[in-house]
Amino acid sequence: MFLKRIIFCAIFIALANQSNLLAQSSSPIILDTLTKKKLIQPPYLKTGDTVAIVAPSGILLNREKEVNQAVELLKSWNLNVVIGEHLFNQNGHFAGTDKERTADFQKALDNQNIKAIWAARGGYGTVRILDSLNYTKFKEHPKWVIGYSDITALHNQLNNLGSESIHALMATSLTDDLEGLEQTISTFKDAIFGKQLAYTIDGSEYNKSGYASGQLVGGNLTLLHTMLGSKTSINTNGKILFFEEIGEYAYHIDRMLQSLKRAGYFENCKGIIVGDISKVRKNTTEFGRTIEEIILDAVAEYDFPVLFNFPAGHEDDNRALILGRRVELSVGKDVSEVRFINQ
Repeated sequence: MFLKRIIFCAIFIALANQSNLLAQSSSPIILDTLTKKKLIQPPYLKTGDTVAIVAPSGILLNREKEVNQAVELLKSWNLNVVIGEHLFNQNGHFAGTDKERTADFQKALDNQNIKAIWAARGGYGTVRILDSLNYTKFKEHPKWVIGYSDITALHNQLNNLGSESIHALMATSLTDDLEGLEQTISTFKDAIFGKQLAYTIDGSEYNKSGYASGQLVGGNLTLLHTMLGSKTSINTNGKILFFEEIGEYAYHIDRMLQSLKRAGYFENCKGIIVGDISKVRKNTTEFGRTIEEIILDAVAEYDFPVLFNFPAGHEDDNRALILGRRVELSVGKDVSEVRFINQ
């Protein structure tokens, strides 16, 4: 009896060890399969389609003019437009209460006649409604969700749900004469109507040269940092990470990057695209490094390309990006290229 127990224990340990080895050896294959999984691509827009303009974040105080410009822009492309019922509501910092903002976004998600949801502005507030949204009908009739900055929260949520989305201008990005917005508007139009996006970018001495291909994910750095530890944090394994920022101290940017690093964001990342890091605030004590140096220091131990100065973020030249789409990234000191692979 004693001998049988010894034999049983030995067999059990051997099987357990074999299972562990199989799990460890298969994990890269499983990981590779997951990172190459094709995301839902909502139908591109066509003449006569309807776009909903909603405000999931900040208040639109005295912004009627810009919203009207956005409506006219869409109509000039032969698109129909509906406005969220609570678009111009005011509730402190927000464009209406959480319940009102959720209702407008949910209505747009559920209406199968609406082919795209365009955020009127960012600011802050989307994270407050994320967990109240129901994507059941969206999954049956996917549509494009468009915006940047605070809308990163929605981009991350959609990526985790397995859908592409568009990082591009918002209604309040428009100005009277549209000077300086030519590429911003034209690439936005190209993205929603299905024209392949490809960008040639001037080089930077800080660029970390190389080639990579992978699904593009990311958005505003603060929002990526905010999502850490939640179910809306994105998986960067095998992917190319994009981020941009505005109005932060250099040490805040360093702290957020170090947090992403500690959370494993860079471990299996394929490359980084750095957008505009705008209006960096001055601290009483100089941080002692440029933004580029801060970023390169955070990823120094990783062997992937880093592209600086990509025109996307909180500046007039805000090129459209399809998040969740596979891109080919070629980075050099003199010139770089980002090409989206249409499916």
